[in-house]
Amino acid sequence: MGAKRTRRPPGRHRRAEAPQATYREVIGIKEFRALWYGQGLSLLGDQLAQVALAVLVYDRTRSPLATAAVYALTYLPSIVGGPLLAGLADRFARRGVMLACDLVRAALVAVMALPGMPFWALCALVFFVVLLSAPFSAARAALLPEVLAGDRYVIGSALQNMTNQGVQMLGFAAGGAVIATMGPYRALALDAATFLGSALILISGVRPRPAASGDDGAKPSMWTMTRAGARLVFGSRKLRTLVLFAWLCGFYILPEGLAVPYAAKLYTGTLPVPVITGLLMAAMPLGTVVGAFLFSRFVAPPRRLRLMGWMAMLSCAPLVVTALHPPLAVVLGAWVLSGIGGAYQLAANAAFVQCVPAERRAQAFGLVQSGLMAVQGIGILAGGFAAERLGPEPVVALAGITGVISAAVLAMIWTESRGDKPARVRAEAAA
Repeated sequence: MGAKRTRRPPGRHRRAEAPQATYREVIGIKEFRALWYGQGLSLLGDQLAQVALAVLVYDRTRSPLATAAVYALTYLPSIVGGPLLAGLADRFARRGVMLACDLVRAALVAVMALPGMPFWALCALVFFVVLLSAPFSAARAALLPEVLAGDRYVIGSALQNMTNQGVQMLGFAAGGAVIATMGPYRALALDAATFLGSALILISGVRPRPAASGDDGAKPSMWTMTRAGARLVFGSRKLRTLVLFAWLCGFYILPEGLAVPYAAKLYTGTLPVPVITGLLMAAMPLGTVVGAFLFSRFVAPPRRLRLMGWMAMLSCAPLVVTALHPPLAVVLGAWVLSGIGGAYQLAANAAFVQCVPAERRAQAFGLVQSGLMAVQGIGILAGGFAAERLGPEPVVALAGITGVISAAVLAMIWTESRGDKPARVRAEAAA
């Protein structure tokens, strides 16, 4: 009790004792609430539209390949236009970019909802709707660190992630019943209304900001910005590793593209195939909600980075159990556990933000997001092609095995690269 206490330097003490952000203080920020509500509203409509298209195609063709191809169509446009269009959120005001994308997408989806629309036209409109999601997502991702600083960003990202996954879970689980009641065209009309609602929320809740690149009249071309963004993102080992961690989701998202044919395999006469499909597609989002909450609420920021590799392996490992042809309850449990492991994306996202300059954040996020959508779409398409010949169970198991191996390699690289400082990464990218 009488031992002499050693005084610490004030700055060091404050950094060591910095409080962890809470959900209450993040929700109390008006601009975050606007971004949060708008994203959740439009996502709910999108899930209903995805379920409607997937069930419609499988009912017409009975082909896992055709079903996976349509589902992959919601990912693949990012390969072509995503890297170029994402830079719009650095050239122009990010709030304005988001509003324009919402309004144009509302108009396109409203056309999709017209009765008698040919199926090929629906697919073409889906392509352009998804294409516009690239600049919208890049603008929102780049704006969020301006609204939330420090650990608030991690908590806000976790809250958005949990909400998005919860909305996906609700949309997928209830989608079959809603489509059966409303019909696919009314579901598409509801999707158009959600984009308009998102635009209204952004207008009322997010204040205007100038373009991040400034207004000096010397704006570079989109191609120049894309090349500069690629050098920034892939110019250092640390950023490359974080990007590959993000793209690892291509392995554990693949089962969602095979949910309809997998549901047909699991059908025993008790539950209808559309209901089983909704349960399968909701399992991973449910796990992600649980994992994001536990990971952000009970794991300290430094420990999140240390656990990232192990969590990435957990996101893929449970999928291997499908090789044993287990019953529905076991499959659902494995997919929920896989979703819990996917919470490692929170740590990867926060580390990425710290390493990227604010004025180039949208382009960097856009490139990563485009690659993210691309690997998911290609993975689902390849999975559907393989499932035509092998069946869905072994394909899902193979994706799990490959994902675990890839995650283990990335975990070892990450351990070596964690010593790189954000300032050093920026210097290397600018060189």
